[in-house]
Amino acid sequence: MTIPKQATVLVVDDEPMNRDILSRTLSNEFKVITADNGETALELASKYRPELIILDIRMPIMDGYTACRRLKQAPATRRIPVIFLTALSEEADEAYGLALGAVDYLTKPMSPMLVRARVRNHIALKQYTDHLAELVDERTRELARTQDATIESLGNIAECHDPEGSGHIRRIQHYIRRLARRLVEKGQYTPPLDEDLIDQFCRSAPLHDLGKVGVPDQVLLESGPLTEEENEIMKTHTTLGQAALAAAEKRLGSNSFLRCAREIAVSHHERWDGAGYPNRLSGGQIPLCGRLMAVADVYDALVSRRVYKAPLPHSTAVAILEGERGRAFDPVLIDAFIEVQEDFRDIALAYCELEEERLTLNL
Repeated sequence: MTIPKQATVLVVDDEPMNRDILSRTLSNEFKVITADNGETALELASKYRPELIILDIRMPIMDGYTACRRLKQAPATRRIPVIFLTALSEEADEAYGLALGAVDYLTKPMSPMLVRARVRNHIALKQYTDHLAELVDERTRELARTQDATIESLGNIAECHDPEGSGHIRRIQHYIRRLARRLVEKGQYTPPLDEDLIDQFCRSAPLHDLGKVGVPDQVLLESGPLTEEENEIMKTHTTLGQAALAAAEKRLGSNSFLRCAREIAVSHHERWDGAGYPNRLSGGQIPLCGRLMAVADVYDALVSRRVYKAPLPHSTAVAILEGERGRAFDPVLIDAFIEVQEDFRDIALAYCELEEERLTLNL
């Protein structure tokens, strides 16, 4: 693998003579920038992203060990290979430096031929590993696109059988993202709640009612109150969705993206007080994704037209959800919902499909 002609090497040493020697040794093949202490090195590494750093250990202001540790902690610089430059020869010092993430050692006095060879080899290795990382990233993006397409396809199947339509799905995705981010902003449910998990919740949300494809049309499309028997049939959409997604998950493994979709499908009608269905879970027994979906789903049902009801004003929907704090819904989620309620209204307005809904949202 060839090395880019202008690969950049950052040389860090408090001795001007050492910096000069290394610059003259490497400048025929590489672009060389220099720093005289670890603090300056961190600034230059972040700014120029060199392909390699040669780092002296004994320096004022910030020594090489501290600088290396900081470089490896920062996402922007952690993959830059570091070669320590030192007069020390004890094995313990070398082992400590390698444990910090350095890839090699150069000892003073330096052999120009050895310096060039090691720098050349480590830069070539970095170029190769960067290429592999790009391939992995592209494969990851491809898998994400495949997952999204799978979810969208399954969601479309559910939509064809559900009068609520595609607007409902788009809205609940945005509701969940805003509500979950508010939890993060408040420092609640973290860890494990982070942006990756929030993305997973939102991407899985379209499958929450997948089980409705198994509910007979005469029940699903009923415009009046359901009988007790019909209501029990309607409730089966949670377990039907769980079963369908569990079967697919079994083939992909428990860590697949379908795990979250399965948890949402089966748990989004559970209640905080344990009076929900299908498993009568309560409190923290209910997966967080299901609790988030419950708030988003009920708010959207309240402010939207359904075959059995007219849309309610935003203020009425907020009052209903607040009234169910600690009963139907997680109190922490309702507190967060109240704080971002205007964002919910904005989302509903952005994706509403009926003028009637638009008018009542502004009441």
